[in-house]
Amino acid sequence: MSAMSNSNWSRRSLFRAAAGMAAAGTLAACGSNNGRGGGSGSGKNLVQFFHAYGEAGTEQAIKKYAKAYTEANVTTQWITGSDFESKLFATLLTKNAPDLFEFHPQIQLVKSGQVADLTDIIDPVKDDFNQADIASHTVDGKIYGVRMIDDPQFFFYRKSMLEKANVAVPQTLDELIEAAAKLTTSKVKGAFLGNDLHSVINPMIWSAGADTLNDKNEPAFNTDGVAEGLTKMRKLFTSGNLLLDAPADYWDPSAINQGLCAIQFCGMWAMPAMQKALGDDLGVFAFPKVNDAGKPSVYNGGWSMFVNAKGENVDAAKEYVKWLWIEQKKYQEDWALSYGFHIPPRTSIAESATKLKSGLPAEGVKLFGEYGHFDNIGWTQAMITATENVFADSVRKGGDPKAALDKAEKTVNAELKKLFG
Repeated sequence: MSAMSNSNWSRRSLFRAAAGMAAAGTLAACGSNNGRGGGSGSGKNLVQFFHAYGEAGTEQAIKKYAKAYTEANVTTQWITGSDFESKLFATLLTKNAPDLFEFHPQIQLVKSGQVADLTDIIDPVKDDFNQADIASHTVDGKIYGVRMIDDPQFFFYRKSMLEKANVAVPQTLDELIEAAAKLTTSKVKGAFLGNDLHSVINPMIWSAGADTLNDKNEPAFNTDGVAEGLTKMRKLFTSGNLLLDAPADYWDPSAINQGLCAIQFCGMWAMPAMQKALGDDLGVFAFPKVNDAGKPSVYNGGWSMFVNAKGENVDAAKEYVKWLWIEQKKYQEDWALSYGFHIPPRTSIAESATKLKSGLPAEGVKLFGEYGHFDNIGWTQAMITATENVFADSVRKGGDPKAALDKAEKTVNAELKKLFG
């Protein structure tokens, strides 16, 4: 789901907390009112943290689910503004810490003992989850966090604009660069990849035949193919054919909806808004392959629910997570399909999701199945920042790609040593 409509913060940012818990100690707690109390349940009082989603009805839906639970009073703190991560991690260090919260797979949360092991409540239904989601939440055989939604990200394009310019759907990064040039006019830019390009870093790495980390938790991104991709991205960045100053970032469909670009990188969550604005004049394609060694890629974002292992009500919080995100399939389907389009991580729900069976959503699901990549729980914020610096140095500033990759690899190796010894 998209970011809050009243903020320029990208809720699609990969929030990891690399400096996470340590850095949070320097931040102020978010108020003295911990919101405990109220609700329609009995017994324990639980507090859950959600960031403010942009889609209409999301806050009401989460509170509706909570109200239906009868074994505890569940209060939702709906965190608005651009600092959900800061508020979350600051508050986790105080007596006002939430009992459960949404976030992304983050190994440092596991290493610090911040999140509870949920293996016992997930194991009975583990086979019904997308196994890549299970893997991305697993450390040493234990599962931390329940995936709520899967969010594939790919390119959307205006069919009419490509037809008018006699442009075929790009199959390679070179073809994307050529397409952007042909599609650019005095009023429309050929493509929009986000204002800071951060959203396409991992897709470009995968599409170059590389990865962030390999299965031995070693750096896998410093390759000649990735360096080639960076050179091509520099060409695209300096071409004048990219939209670089959109009113909202890539997660918001307004750029393509308002005719500011012909091609936009975005997420499946935005499909309903795009279809409402543009009707059938839409197609989708994966991030194209960079070279012959690569193949197209689709990044799977999404959000998961975690239990605060240092809270006072761990067992009660786990019971609520089990009730809502494992037992209540009706609510899980509602959350995934009624407020934007997302792929339910439960296979049984995804297979019966009629909204995803035809048209553009079905195309998105197909791309996800063929080319999807998931989070690596060991890929921390410090590592993400290192690759963002690679883009800054080589794509934005025109520096040597191999030198930038070498520098990033040193940073990543240092972080891996801290994590894994």
